[in-house]
This record gives sequence, C-alpha cells and structure tokens, in this order.
Amino acid sequence: MGAVSVEALHRREGAALQRFLQRLLRNPDDAADARQETYLRMVRALSQTEIEQPRVFLFFVARNVANTLGKRRRFEAQLFRSASEVSLDDITDERVRIQQQVIARQQLRLVAAAIDALPPRCREAFLLSAFDGLSNGEIAGRLGISKNMVEKHLMKALLHTRRTCRDFF
Repeated sequence: MGAVSVEALHRREGAALQRFLQRLLRNPDDAADARQETYLRMVRALSQTEIEQPRVFLFFVARNVANTLGKRRRFEAQLFRSASEVSLDDITDERVRIQQQVIARQQLRLVAAAIDALPPRCREAFLLSAFDGLSNGEIAGRLGISKNMVEKHLMKALLHTRRTCRDFF
C-alpha cells in the first residue's frame, strides 16, 4: 500500500478503532484516551517509515496502548483497593499469527530506519557489534579508533534506537 495519512486512516478506521478499544478497556473515557494516544504514535511511525499494512499496524499500536493503560488502571485499582480490574482478551488464531508476522516486519523496518538515521561511523560500529558479533577491541582495530570511542558510538546507537522505537514495542 502506498503512503497513507493519519487523517485518512482516522476517517476509514476511527469507528472500528473506538469499538475495539472500548471492548478491550471497557470504559469509554479510557478508550477515547487510548484512541488519541494511538493516533499520536501512528503520526510518529508514519514520519519515520512507510507502513506496509496501516490498518494492521494501527490496531497493533492500539492494543499496546490499551495494554499499557490497562496495566496502569489495574495498578491504580490495586493501590486504591478497587475491585474493578480490566481484563484484556487474548485471541490466538491463524489471523492473529499472520498479523503478528506483518507487525514484526514493520517493527524491523522501524529499527532499520532508526539505525539508518545514525551517523555513518556510529552506524558502522553498531552493525559490527550487533550483527557481526565483534568485540569492542576488534571494532576499534577495524575502524582505526579507540575502544573508548567504540563504546561511545555503541551507547549513542543504543540510546537513539531505543528512543526512536520505544513507543512501538
């Protein structure tokens, strides 16, 4: 699918998304909050990479938002000894498995985009460490830099990747 806007996605999927979140969260106010957070995360994702299956990814992000909100509500309920706990359905069938594969590919794209955005030396050090399994000393020798500089590059790469992808995993 070509580029999609959040507005178009909202027009096309807004009502279905609201019903989905209400079913998960069992509270219209929480569902509205989760819907807004879902769209904010989609704006960020679409600004970083093209989404292969926007509808599938939208509902994946929504489920993550609902899970996070549900955990927070359960924690608050436990804190205040409230009896109302949110229970989330965990549906496992072939369709969900296929959606998970699509989501995994999309997550890989987001990570790849984050890595691609690194400065060249930083990216090279990160790839040598993460994918080639080289030690910091081996990377330093190969790149002609100090081990200390390798460690700085790796830390920068990890922080950047974590910061870029944290809302989607």
